[in-house]
Amino acid sequence: MATIIILAISVLLQLTAAVLALRLIHTTGARLAWLTLSSAIFLMALRRAMTLGTAIVAYPLNQPSLQTESLALFISGLVLFAVIMIKPLFESIRRSEQVIFTEKERMHVTLQAIGDGVVSFDIHGRVQYMNPVAESLCGVSLQDAKGQSYDKILVLVDESSRLLLPDPVNQCLEKSISKKLDDRTLLINQNNHTEHSVEVMASPIKDRSNEIIGTVLVLHDITELKGMARQLSYQASHDSLTGLINRQEFEHRLGKLLEDSRHNNVQHAMCYMDMDDFKIVNDTCGHIAGDEMLKAIAGLLKKQVRETDVLARLGGDEFGILFEACPGDQVQGVVEKLRQAVSEYSFAWQDNVFNTSISIGVVPITSNSVSITDVLSAADSACYVAKERGRNCVHVYTEDDNEISKRHGQMKWVQVIQKALLENQFCLYSQSISTLNQESESKKFYEILLRLIDENGTVIRPTSFIPAAERYYLMPAIDRWVVKHTLSYINQQTVDANGTELYSINLSGQSLGEEEFLDYVLQQFELSNVHFHQVCFEITETAVISNIVCAQNFLETLRNKGCLFALDDFGSGLSSFTYLKTLPVDYLKIDGSFIQNLLSDENDYNLVISINQIGHVMGINTIAEFVEDKATLQALENIGIDYAQGYEIGRPELLQAEGHVLAN
Repeated sequence: MATIIILAISVLLQLTAAVLALRLIHTTGARLAWLTLSSAIFLMALRRAMTLGTAIVAYPLNQPSLQTESLALFISGLVLFAVIMIKPLFESIRRSEQVIFTEKERMHVTLQAIGDGVVSFDIHGRVQYMNPVAESLCGVSLQDAKGQSYDKILVLVDESSRLLLPDPVNQCLEKSISKKLDDRTLLINQNNHTEHSVEVMASPIKDRSNEIIGTVLVLHDITELKGMARQLSYQASHDSLTGLINRQEFEHRLGKLLEDSRHNNVQHAMCYMDMDDFKIVNDTCGHIAGDEMLKAIAGLLKKQVRETDVLARLGGDEFGILFEACPGDQVQGVVEKLRQAVSEYSFAWQDNVFNTSISIGVVPITSNSVSITDVLSAADSACYVAKERGRNCVHVYTEDDNEISKRHGQMKWVQVIQKALLENQFCLYSQSISTLNQESESKKFYEILLRLIDENGTVIRPTSFIPAAERYYLMPAIDRWVVKHTLSYINQQTVDANGTELYSINLSGQSLGEEEFLDYVLQQFELSNVHFHQVCFEITETAVISNIVCAQNFLETLRNKGCLFALDDFGSGLSSFTYLKTLPVDYLKIDGSFIQNLLSDENDYNLVISINQIGHVMGINTIAEFVEDKATLQALENIGIDYAQGYEIGRPELLQAEGHVLAN
């Protein structure tokens, strides 16, 4: 009976082992191996079951050996134990294989999705793998490339020389180091022959023992990046309106020509061009028309210059040209053609047609040229001289040029004027204007005169610095200073409301042309509490002509408030009498050149008589300037002039307020 029980247990153990072996197929895979093992164990169980059946039938006579069946039971137990214990081992192996597979799959997906081209080579330099980006860049599929050498799939050239570059894969294998090609590398697509700017890096692949087993080549496409860089570089160096290079790039190239002149003694030249009367186009038709005109002129200039010449828009309506390795006589010929081409061109906009012209200054660039600033300054000065000579002409700079020296002097005055405005170095003088006609008003009358005190304490007359102030548009700032400090002085005087004193202030045409200047004057009257009828403004005929609309508005506004006005230097212009009909002035200041020659020139004498008569007919008082002696003063009284001003009447005196100089 014990033998039968042992046989039964043995069969049960073996069947259990067979079932567990079958379940391992699902858990760990390897279907064939586990089916084979399970089948073998099942057959063992079947054999034991047959022995068990025979023992049961023959019981109790013919029974198997108890010792033998005990050993079989032990073996069956070992089989079951082995099956149970082997499961974790195979599961661990399965997980390791799964991890390897997952990593491999992830790497494959990464290489497929990466933005760079990746090509791997074996130890012999043969292609093993290419990702899709590399296939697209090279124009070769992985199927066709596999097993091929580097030169069969990659064509890398220098973008400048167009020469083939050395094989980076071979260099990497030979030297066991990474090899990088610079960003001037072009990859030629073998399928459609398109070109890509690429950065190339070849790196060795090593095993755990640090032995090289291959190479990986990475292709980083920078075509779009370089395109953007080129676009930004172009925008930074070119004018957006005309497409010409801008001032910054022009100065950079000028610097190179200066270096070439110094080291190689080659003469170059530069010309500075400024459109004449360009402001008229903007004022008449607007800035859109002005821009179109500048584009047209730029196109016109392009046609006249050589391919080696550098044409630029320097700003506004100013252009510049660099003539490389061009002798002086040849430059003058080219520049004259430029001037003529522009002067023959007419710009049409809607119903308007504008004649164009350009003033040109030329400066040689030699080994003696000092700096970019000096060359530009000389060219600008030469252009200014061309404008002063009547515009539409060319002036060539020379070191001993008196006209340019004069302009340089004006430029130095600009710094002096700006410093004087900042540090309050101007001062005011007053000169009496005396009544000659007993019937005229008896109020005290003074003209305010401007002076500048330099660092040495020297008093400088306005004839020295006013031309520079007018040239560089500093007169509005100066006029503001004069108005402010004059009204401040008047306010400090205990003058009654009846206005027993009258102060005359000179205004420039530039100030009259500014709409904001009227607001400034009104503001200063309000701040100073000065009565309007205590101030007379002097304006010249030329100032009125250049700013007739603004001048009329200025006069009418302030005259309605009580200010008086004098037309200065009357008689010196051709249209003096014409403007009397449109300008509401109170005084005519007869030009001093007529007064100085009054006793010696009959024409001047008769002209003074005519001006005086016309003024009186129109209800305007007359003032004679530059009265230097008693004889002239007596003649003016006989003519009937109302007021006189000059050294015979009184010299200019420094204004004082409460015992102190007003401005130091």
